[in-house]
Formats: sequence, C-alpha cells, structure tokens
Amino acid sequence: MEPGVLDMILRPLESASDFELTAAWLQLKENSQWLDFGGNRQAVTPALLKIMVQRQTNFIRVYTSYEDDAPLGIVALNNVDRNMRTGTLWGVAGDKSFRCRGCTQVAASHLLTVAFQELGLHSVNTWTVEHNASRRAVERLGFRFIGRQRQCHFIDGQPYDRLLFDLLASEHRELDPAGFAALRARADATGATAQLPAHAAP
Repeated sequence: MEPGVLDMILRPLESASDFELTAAWLQLKENSQWLDFGGNRQAVTPALLKIMVQRQTNFIRVYTSYEDDAPLGIVALNNVDRNMRTGTLWGVAGDKSFRCRGCTQVAASHLLTVAFQELGLHSVNTWTVEHNASRRAVERLGFRFIGRQRQCHFIDGQPYDRLLFDLLASEHRELDPAGFAALRARADATGATAQLPAHAAP
C-alpha cells in the first residue's frame, strides 16, 4: 500500500466539472439505489447539487488524496440543525478501485471531526439499508445501532429495512489513515477482511 493514499483532503464542490462528476456518481444505480434525497429522488442532477451546496442545512464535500486534486468521492451532512446541533451523514465512493478502498470511511471520519469541532454539532445520525456492506464502515466510525425502520426502502420493487445509527460528539475518535492502511494491508495478506475497532485512536 503506497504511503499517503488514505490521507484525505475535503474540499467544497467548486467547478462545473466537480458538479458534473459527483452527480454522475450519484446517478449510477449501484449508488442511487441505496440513497434517498426526499421528494421521490434517489439521484441528483448537477443543477440540484448546486442548489444543495448553497443551503445551510447541507454541508457537502468531495474528498481527494494528497497525491492529486482529482475527486475520489463525496461525503456530506444533510438536515444540519444548528439549534438542535444535529445532522445526517452520508457518502459515496466515486473511485471504487482497490487503491481507494477505505477512502470514503477515512473521509467520513474527517467530516465528523468537522461536524463536531467546527460546526458545533452534538449528535450525528446515519442509516444504511439492511444487507448493505456499509454497515461495517458505519460501525467502525463509532456509530451505535439505535433501531430500524421496517420495509421502508424499495430496491427493484422489493422492500428492505433501514438500519438507524447515531454518534455523539463525545464518542467520536478520528480514524488514523496510517493505522487503517496497515490494518488493511495485513488483512489483504492473510485473506481476511480488515476490521477496525469502533473507536480507533485519533
């Protein structure tokens, strides 16, 4: 594993190409089927993304590596409420190559630090669809399972449960990219799946 690959930089969506690229990721069925933007929308257009980033209830960032500025994916907070100090986390990997495996998780960890330390949030929630592998990533970030919404998410006409999670500011520990990369390399060497404790060392 090359050093630095999992060191993520978060930056705002700025150029037309940023909006077009991220919207293209979100429109792919392999991504959109797991999402819900409300108003019967599971995918977004570049124009809608431009509107979303201007709203105070959204905090949306693309993530890049220190090696170059090419976007690798997107992480975001929706439903940000500064009064109740809450928000909802979601993210999508754009580059799903082996090189970038784990990048979204590290980027999400960075965004949670921003949410708690800079935005002043007290609690962040998220959800995954049952059987989606992202549940493991959510748990590695320290989120706690708090319940489920039964048969409320439809994929190809079939209903699935949504699994609900939350994380308090006092529970957040930012993932260490170097430690994550080393753990992943050991797992790859043994053929196992890389696992992190729920609260990795900052």
